[in-house]
This record gives sequence, structure tokens and C-alpha cells, in this order.
Amino acid sequence: MAQTIFITGASSGIGKVTAKLFQNNGWNVIATMRKPEDGKDLAALDNVLVTALDVLDSASISAAVAAGLEKFGQIDALLNNAGYGAYGPLEAFPMDKIRRQFDTNVIGLLEVTKAVLPHMRGNTSGTIVNVSSIGGQMTFPLGALYHGTKFAVEGISEALHFELAAAGIKVKIVEPGMIATDFGGRSFDFVNDETMTEYQPVVQALFGAWGQDVQASEPEVVADVIWNSVTDGTDTLRYRAGADAEELLTNRKALDDETFIGGLKAQLGL
Repeated sequence: MAQTIFITGASSGIGKVTAKLFQNNGWNVIATMRKPEDGKDLAALDNVLVTALDVLDSASISAAVAAGLEKFGQIDALLNNAGYGAYGPLEAFPMDKIRRQFDTNVIGLLEVTKAVLPHMRGNTSGTIVNVSSIGGQMTFPLGALYHGTKFAVEGISEALHFELAAAGIKVKIVEPGMIATDFGGRSFDFVNDETMTEYQPVVQALFGAWGQDVQASEPEVVADVIWNSVTDGTDTLRYRAGADAEELLTNRKALDDETFIGGLKAQLGL
């Protein structure tokens, strides 16, 4: 019997590429997204169910899990991939946008996980993969909200790694570096207030750094790491995705705060 993976945020980027990879390897795929019409190419593939899910909508989460179980009878792996990045001076953010960042990247992940856990626990098996980021282990200026959510994902995942082992469920964290997706477009929310003059040099420095040629990995690199995390049969917790992730996270682990953060400041000209 083919195994089944449930994926959030499957309309584009990492989620879509991962859905195609698992389908191509003989898995059933429950590809969820806010607008199912964005997944017509996935829906045309064998053994793929495209269904609506908005991580901010509890009813849609329950309905998507029920639809997936009705279609395929089981869920063997969950990929919590949906999310976006909010950047900018904290003072400039209205509270509704602050809440949306945490509701999407943290509360939504928790709610989707809770919806799938009873089924996995009943089978005493399953793998949950949470997409974090290099930004879950290190930070850039103006990223208090985004990094706050990804640090939370790391802590949640590490705790669940302990907790769910008793139920036969594995938890994995995938930490991509810079990826060539639309994260800088619809998955990115930048807020600024130019009247807050103190922050503008940091804003300019960050945009200057991001405007440089960055060796971004293709989403297929992350999909391959996700595939490995689900199928390698180990209890490994963290997986890095991309050469820049390997380099930055190795340095972050090796260097003290002053040295690592000082190096970033120097690169940004701060």
C-alpha cells in the first residue's frame, strides 16, 4: 500500500516541488493550499488530492485532514511548510500584522499538527517535518517577527521530538538557507515607517545586502532534504538544506555571540 504525505503551502515553491517529488516516488499526496485553483497541475497527477487549507482557518484544517483520510485512508507524513516572512522595524508593525505572522507560522503549524496527531498516534507511526530556516538558529536585523516564529518552530519541534517518540512518531526540522522561490514576493511582508529615522540606515543596509548576488539554492534542493528526512529511517532531528545553510549554521554553532553577530554587522556596514 502506497504511503501518503500531507503538505501545507503546496501551491508553489518548496511545497509544490516536494509534492511532485513524493508523487514521482510512488506516494499519495494531499496537497493543501489556500486557493486550490493554484494547484491544477498537481491535481492532474495520479494519486494527488488538491484541497483547500488556510492555516488561519480551523474549519479548513479539519476539513482538509478529513478529505485526505477519506481519499487515501491514512497519513504517514506531515510537512508543515506554509508560512511567510514579516520584516521591518517592530515599532512600525500594527498589532494585527504581528499576530498574523505568529498565527501563520506558529499557531497554524500547531493546529495542523494537532489535527493529524490522533491518526498517527492510533497507528503508532508517522513522521512530522517542520520547515524552519537558517533564521531559526540565527537572525538578521529587522526580523524580530519572522525569526521569532522560526525560533519557536525549532523549540516546538525539538520538544515534540521527545514527546511523540513514545507514540512511534518522528519529528524532523528542515533548515533551508536562501532559496530561489517567491519568498521575496507574496511570501514576504515588509513594513517600514520612514519617519522613524533611527531605523533607516539599518533598512538601507539590509536591502543593500539582499540586493547583492546571493547563491540561492533551488527549491528542489530542499525537497530532496525533506524526502531524505522522511525516508532515512533515523531519529535525526535537524537537516540543513543548501550550501549557505551549512556554512552559516556551522559558523553560528562554532562562534560566540559577539564574534558571529559582529561579523554580520561588519558585512552589513553597521
